[in-house]
Amino acid sequence: MNGASREALAAARERLDALTDSTTVDAATLADELAAVTALLDREVSLRRVLTDPAQDGEAKAELAQRLLGSRVSGEAVDLVAGMVRSRWSQSRDLVDALEQLADLADLTAAQRAGTLDSVEDELFRFGRIVSGSTELRAALTDRKATTSAKAELLRSLLGGRADAVTQRLVTRLVTAPRGRSLESGLESLSKLAADRRNRMVAVVTSAVPLSDQQKQRLGAALAKLYGRQMHLNLDVDPSVIGGIRVQIGDEVINGSIADRLEDASRRLAG
Repeated sequence: MNGASREALAAARERLDALTDSTTVDAATLADELAAVTALLDREVSLRRVLTDPAQDGEAKAELAQRLLGSRVSGEAVDLVAGMVRSRWSQSRDLVDALEQLADLADLTAAQRAGTLDSVEDELFRFGRIVSGSTELRAALTDRKATTSAKAELLRSLLGGRADAVTQRLVTRLVTAPRGRSLESGLESLSKLAADRRNRMVAVVTSAVPLSDQQKQRLGAALAKLYGRQMHLNLDVDPSVIGGIRVQIGDEVINGSIADRLEDASRRLAG
């Protein structure tokens, strides 16, 4: 998103935070309702365009949203959507993308309230690793010919009773309604949202052997000092890393492995 849409999303996230600060609001239920509105507007293109038409009065668009959604979702969800359609959006699809993000954030808020946000972050990361390592599983979850119910049932068999309920809901929404995203990019976006929920950055740490608790603490503290933000470590083990570690934070890679140092030395000698 850019321009007006980015500002509209930021305002919507502030309203969501203010709303979910209230203990009377069920964040998980709100997430389901926002996901339902996302599906509706993703399907009804003409309605989406009306609700984001900059030539239309903001209050008129808000009233339309209230009439259409008032009997379908809670007052809190209606108020959120009404506030969003009052805003200006660069593209009509940006409204749907923003609603989808709010639904995910509401679910992550539910995990935070339950004290399971760390577990959800770790489970999303591990599930991404499982998918990337199994072409059969990825094919089954992304098969366009498979029904939504079949994919949801497969995820229930994989995650049910083994993962947090929030993890299962987030992954199920991603798989059954990808909206043009790849499974990998969707899981990465969810992990970033989870980290952002705690105002943390995510560092993917790859080492040849599991790190000790002391090593994890030292590495986390060093990265937090370097980036000026609390750091969440997603740990991965890869025996091909001869020694040291490889750290990736967003698009930036901090490479400290012996294997890569040897490769770099070989390139310099060859040059």
